[in-house]
Amino acid sequence: MSASLARPVPATPQHPRARLGLAKAPTGISGLDELTSGGLPRGRPTLICGGAGCGKTVLGLEFLIHGATQFGEPGAIFTFEERSDELAANVASFGVSLPALVAQRKLVVDHVQIDRYQIEEAGDYDLDGLLIRFASAIDSIGAKRVLLDTPEVLFSGLPNKDILRSELRRLFRWLKDKGVTVVITGERGDSTLTRNGLEEYVSDCVILLDLRVQDQISTRRLRVVKYRGARHGTDEYPFLIGDGGISVLPLSSLLLVHEASTERISCGNRELDQMLGGGFHRGSSILVTGGSGSGKTSIAACFAATCTSDTRALYFSFEESPAQLVRNMDSIGLNLASLVKDDLLRIISTRPSGFGLEAHLFTIYRSIEEFKPSLVILDPITDFASIGNKNEIRAMMTRLVDHLKTKGITALLTSAQHGTGVLSEGSNLEADAGISSLIDTWISLQSFEVAGERNRAVSVRKSRGTAHSNQIREFVISSSGLSLINTYRDAAGFVTGSAREAQQRHDDAKGIKKTPGSPSQP
Repeated sequence: MSASLARPVPATPQHPRARLGLAKAPTGISGLDELTSGGLPRGRPTLICGGAGCGKTVLGLEFLIHGATQFGEPGAIFTFEERSDELAANVASFGVSLPALVAQRKLVVDHVQIDRYQIEEAGDYDLDGLLIRFASAIDSIGAKRVLLDTPEVLFSGLPNKDILRSELRRLFRWLKDKGVTVVITGERGDSTLTRNGLEEYVSDCVILLDLRVQDQISTRRLRVVKYRGARHGTDEYPFLIGDGGISVLPLSSLLLVHEASTERISCGNRELDQMLGGGFHRGSSILVTGGSGSGKTSIAACFAATCTSDTRALYFSFEESPAQLVRNMDSIGLNLASLVKDDLLRIISTRPSGFGLEAHLFTIYRSIEEFKPSLVILDPITDFASIGNKNEIRAMMTRLVDHLKTKGITALLTSAQHGTGVLSEGSNLEADAGISSLIDTWISLQSFEVAGERNRAVSVRKSRGTAHSNQIREFVISSSGLSLINTYRDAAGFVTGSAREAQQRHDDAKGIKKTPGSPSQP
């Protein structure tokens, strides 16, 4: 619940309706204001429903706390299950002191304890006494926002649906007349959004939260079921509850209005830069694919090593620890240790199977926000296949690439290719999930065997906006770094006169010594 969470999206020429229609109360919750086009309906009730543990109370509390701390709107919290001290302890885990906000008269907390015998139907049933209590608390600090946390207990003793519907409407109408923006939480029913199946009909906005577990990995989803008088995202969106509270991860930049820089930056290898027509475009996305041992990590590390004080690099490694990556890259002449020491390069290593796709995406977002890099490397994204299907992975990659493009960050992703050869991509992650269509530049690495020698080759499959090379060049990794070589041989395997210089570079890169006049071996 930190103040650094995203602010509501302002009105823009691309979003003219953000200035029209209903007045909105911004939530201050990252991503939620974006998909609701500004927040919850001001002066109207919003229902947040879902099963146990899905985050209903957390979302409601964040709405009130952000209103009190960021938007100058005091709030009143009425809880029907947890006591005030229990609520304060729960909120403290997000770095917020509820007692301090109460002392500053930014919030008021009232635990409404009602025994069942007090609400069993006996003649006329009304909420007059409770409404007086609500009014007193609201007026005591001039509250503009109200949270009713699971008020279902009020009606648990009412078998008569007509009376229940009547009193619910009366409660919601009273809150509207008070001019407060209300969030009401409710437990999900067996076949209805709430246990009573009524709150969703009398609420102006309904948000459904869902917690599901698949293959022992839990994920949370949010969906805006209805929003009277306002446009909103209607899909399911993943969300997370972290140290800073809730973060919703909607698909961003749906209009594809990213800036397109013409500035070129080096990939870390002069010869590969030439194949790319001068390097990568700044702010573009790059995919490097190849089989095991083809050199994907070496190319990624060379790119990371181009970082400076003005262009810091963030490297996410999903197979090697930071120490192992630094050691391995030192063998090809890359001193990553000094870059890490100078805080120009940060290496973050995690196992993809440790948690779900949304948690990985949130970790990447948060790390980018903290480190503020210009270059981001993910090595390899193929490992995500073990925790998500191709549609989920594509959705994650779409969100990530959009996010990086919006921030002008140049991203390099590596993906393991199964099989050998440039055409054996049918079972690859980038082919199955369509990830290659999201990126701007695709570099393909191959491994092949000729005359008892295993060699590597590199080619540029595509590079948008670039007059790139169409050649397949041999790719050598040695203690002095990476080298790209042109080798041309005739049918007998002998080097032709026009390629003797290229062959000499090949031999020098591999440390091959030949007797003058002897034929070159492939």
